[in-house]
Amino acid sequence: MADGTSAAPRPGTAPLTERSSRVAVARKLTRRAGREKAGAFLAEGAQAVGEALTAHTAGSLRVRELFATEHARHAEHLDRARAVGVPVHLVTEKAAASLSETVTPQGLVAVCDLPAVELDAALAERPALVAVLVGISDPGNAGTVVRVADAAGAGAVLFAGDTVDAYNGKAVRASTGSLFHLPVARNRDVGAVLTACREAGLRLVGADGYAEGDLDTADHAGELAGPTAWVFGSEAHGLPDEVKSQLDTTLRVPLYGRAESLNLATAAAVCLYASARAQHRAG
Repeated sequence: MADGTSAAPRPGTAPLTERSSRVAVARKLTRRAGREKAGAFLAEGAQAVGEALTAHTAGSLRVRELFATEHARHAEHLDRARAVGVPVHLVTEKAAASLSETVTPQGLVAVCDLPAVELDAALAERPALVAVLVGISDPGNAGTVVRVADAAGAGAVLFAGDTVDAYNGKAVRASTGSLFHLPVARNRDVGAVLTACREAGLRLVGADGYAEGDLDTADHAGELAGPTAWVFGSEAHGLPDEVKSQLDTTLRVPLYGRAESLNLATAAAVCLYASARAQHRAG
């Protein structure tokens, strides 16, 4: 079939080109409006596709279809997809590149259902550690914070206000599969997000490079051992005053060297791990 609708392309079937209607439909998912309209997003590369297929097998997320170039390195993922009934479509290198937002496309892309995680659902199990992103504009930083939160054992990541889309291609890649491991919820009402965190028993702590208190003094005082929602602001401007006024406290990462500051993802890693260590010691 010209559009490659079978789960396993028949021998001799020509790979789909960038002009194929199926590829053209998937290409719309590189834009936020397209993702929201279709209720789907793209996961590119072996790591992300592997995690997506694991989530599909577990029933926590549906992979709609898989696009791959004819390369031996993709064989394992294609076999996994076919084994669980995910349609596989072979595509040309140029078609794969049209679905990629990277300089060096990997030639393996999964179309996944866009999770519709509500704020209350993300906090339903009353996690002890949560990351809240407010007004973050860089998708690479946002995706890296999701990865760091996952590694630190956080129970959820909440995208609040005008923060970048968690399912932006660059954010998905930066999360290196962590996007499939923990609830990621979005709500444009920052106040509602903070209120929900407080109602879930979380202490609201903002990361602020100009705060009076720092991580060291807070840790020594035992302030990091309880359930905590770390709130991170934009790379350029930090947390707005109206947001800081709603927090329990703000803390800065102490700088012992001559660097002026840390970037968002690095600061988030330090803060989340400080809480994770304190909670593990207390537990």
